[in-house]
Amino acid sequence: MNYIALFRGINVGGKNKVEMPRLKSLFESIGLDNVESYINSGNIIFNSNDKIDIIWSSIEKNFKYEFGFDVPILVKAQNDIIRIEKSIPENWQNNKEQKTDVAFLFPEIDSPDLLDQLPVNRAFIDVRYAKGAIFWNIDRKYQNKSNLNKIASYKLYKLITVRNINTARYLANW
Repeated sequence: MNYIALFRGINVGGKNKVEMPRLKSLFESIGLDNVESYINSGNIIFNSNDKIDIIWSSIEKNFKYEFGFDVPILVKAQNDIIRIEKSIPENWQNNKEQKTDVAFLFPEIDSPDLLDQLPVNRAFIDVRYAKGAIFWNIDRKYQNKSNLNKIASYKLYKLITVRNINTARYLANW
């Protein structure tokens, strides 16, 4: 089965530096197959016949041993990423006019009720839920009015990991 590991908070602002070749080697050393990394923000694509909870636990344990620190890691079946990506309107883009992001949710907060808790101004941003993620689209000229920047201070922000739509689409179509 195809899986994707999404690392939260690595290689951001010079903190929690992780070299992708070293991370790829770690995945291979724990018996995962066809391992690929995608961009420097911590997206690892791989195959395994093991159950997701066993894989997840092994990655977390071995990551801390190899790199000496913890970061939140979310492991999703590629089928889940595909389902999420297909629920996002095709015309939502990440370009000069639009900003579209996908916030992948850790299981503890995966609920459509999350939409009502976000500190955004829904008059300026379209935010939707699909099991496993919330995603949004905004006209860049309204980005400041949307309060999108307040998501980083949201109390449950540590339980989401955000990717732009281009990355989410790549991961779905790998």
